[in-house]
Amino acid sequence: MSKISTLQVENANAYIVNWLKTYAENAKVNGFVIGISGGVDSAVTSTLCAQTGLATLCVEMPIHQAPSQVSRGREHIEQLKKRFSNVTNVEADLTAVFDTFKTIVPQVDNLDIVNLSLANTRARIRMTTLYYFAGIHGLLVAGTGNKVEDFGVGFYTKYGDGGVDLSPIADLMKSDVYALGSYLKIPNSILQASPTDGLFGDDRTDEDQLGASYDELEWAMLEDDKGNVSDDFSGREKEVFDIYKKLNTINQHKMTEIPVCCIPKDFK
Repeated sequence: MSKISTLQVENANAYIVNWLKTYAENAKVNGFVIGISGGVDSAVTSTLCAQTGLATLCVEMPIHQAPSQVSRGREHIEQLKKRFSNVTNVEADLTAVFDTFKTIVPQVDNLDIVNLSLANTRARIRMTTLYYFAGIHGLLVAGTGNKVEDFGVGFYTKYGDGGVDLSPIADLMKSDVYALGSYLKIPNSILQASPTDGLFGDDRTDEDQLGASYDELEWAMLEDDKGNVSDDFSGREKEVFDIYKKLNTINQHKMTEIPVCCIPKDFK
């Protein structure tokens, strides 16, 4: 199930950069703000934004962050600033904010539920921070989600990293993001690192949480689009397809419009 991208990276790069610049100019904003995590998605997104020539603010928002994630993020930012004069950066250490939040909310006995809720809280605190910087500098919040995460398995936090103004790489599979990252010469330390959301303060990877690799989930997403069903597969393929379908089903609330209770006209 290994996936090799067929993306025409040079054409895709130029297309996304033009799309970003046109959108920002029509919105009459100064540029973009991106949260930098030390992962490939935020590295690619920030490099795409930088190429527009518009103001590109890279924000580090550590919350009890693993040193390896911090160092990868800083390596990328320093490289990007050397390549593009329109790139600036700022660090907003949110550890104290997060720790204070934990002291003022009630605790429950189910640690799994608590830890998941706190992981999502990290993402939502970061979203609020990005919008603060966007507001004071006249910027758009650029999302870093890819197609598998955003429209396949819903692997993001609702109103956290899912709370953005525009999504430049959300039509790219993870393999496409890596191909584009290689073309854009983002640091090898990022290209070679195991993907992680960094929301739990430990070394768990995305694959640990999802139960399948991005290559596998990308395969399952494509097979699902073809109309295949679980019984069409066996062994690991069936296992992965079932994982994909389960996640795709339970996370539909992230991928569809917020349901609105429409009142009958006779009641108005």
